[in-house]
Amino acid sequence: MTVQQPPEAAMPRSCPPEFRRKVLDLVESGRMVAEVAQLLGISEQTIYVWRRQRLIDSGQLPGTTTAENAELAMARRRIAELEAEVKIHRRAAELLGETTSPKGGSKPST
Repeated sequence: MTVQQPPEAAMPRSCPPEFRRKVLDLVESGRMVAEVAQLLGISEQTIYVWRRQRLIDSGQLPGTTTAENAELAMARRRIAELEAEVKIHRRAAELLGETTSPKGGSKPST
């Protein structure tokens, strides 16, 4: 007996915005969420999340918009890059400090 994976497993983790828009348009046209989810192989919960985000983006619900989320993600990536650079510079300074010491390295000639 072969076990088949559910359709959700075949879907990519992130769907294109056009696909999301079409799914939400189907739901708003009167189709049931469960019907659309089964037809397209996505979970009902995914559709509800997308619908909620659309309401936030349109200002109908409070929350962080898609654009703000993208900006925050970019800022977090940049912060992580800068923190990695600082770590590298600190480590380099530690290594250089151990190998060459400008003070007390040699006695001045008299």
